[in-house]
Amino acid sequence: MKSVLKIFYRPPFIGVLAFLLVFISQGLGHTLWMLVSMIFGHDYQYLAAFILGLIGLFLLFVGMKKENEVAATWLGYFAAVLMWTGWVEYSFHFYSDLSETEVRFFMQSTTGIMMVTLSYFFFNKETRCNFFKWFHRNLRLSTGKPTSGYKRNYAAITAMETIYVMWFFYIILYLLYEFAGDRSPVTYTFFFFNSIWALFLLFRLAKFWNVTRAVRYAIPTALIAFASYEILLRWDILSEIWLYPKEYVFELILISAAISFGILIAVFTPEGEKERLARASNKNG
Repeated sequence: MKSVLKIFYRPPFIGVLAFLLVFISQGLGHTLWMLVSMIFGHDYQYLAAFILGLIGLFLLFVGMKKENEVAATWLGYFAAVLMWTGWVEYSFHFYSDLSETEVRFFMQSTTGIMMVTLSYFFFNKETRCNFFKWFHRNLRLSTGKPTSGYKRNYAAITAMETIYVMWFFYIILYLLYEFAGDRSPVTYTFFFFNSIWALFLLFRLAKFWNVTRAVRYAIPTALIAFASYEILLRWDILSEIWLYPKEYVFELILISAAISFGILIAVFTPEGEKERLARASNKNG
């Protein structure tokens, strides 16, 4: 068994596994949304969603106290998914029902808020986001060198990054559908370049040795890829089984079990195992 698990400690399995876990969990997030609506009904779904957000907040609290980077990263990610589903998506639906306005208008109206708050993270000198750092480096937008000895909280960073990337792509897709149309040349162009971007990031991710870095890199990579997947769903090329838990009970349970097993592999990888294998690989090379 141990020899089998060692397969997952090496590239490309570390990065690919992390990517699949994040990508599929995004779909399961849609399933969670549907289950809350189905189980609790219209009268109690918003209360249930609020509690769901509280569970996410608790996971974030636990993750921020964790010393284990992998566990903290996963806790931050799932905290973000639960808080986004429970507090963000359901709040839009609540006020949509209250005002009899379509949900997409509420999401689009947050564009300015996202841009204003994102500026804090964009100009933060402690950021290690490769996307932001590219602009800092090439457009001379850096605000200074990172603080020496600065200790990052992986759960908090992962949670915020996840929320902002999901938020960004929700807005992008809604704006595309609203002002360009889902089958316009603009949307086709976005799909093409977004898919290339996702594949490029996945190719880089497949070379990662470190699980923590792989997970943090896999989150935006999978979310970028999921945006292309959402467009394929919009074009009716694929079927979104996540929204039909009654029809796909066995499949969704199987997927959830596989995801849980994959996360356990990532979290309980022996400390230093990746680095030891990397050194051995370099020595043999």
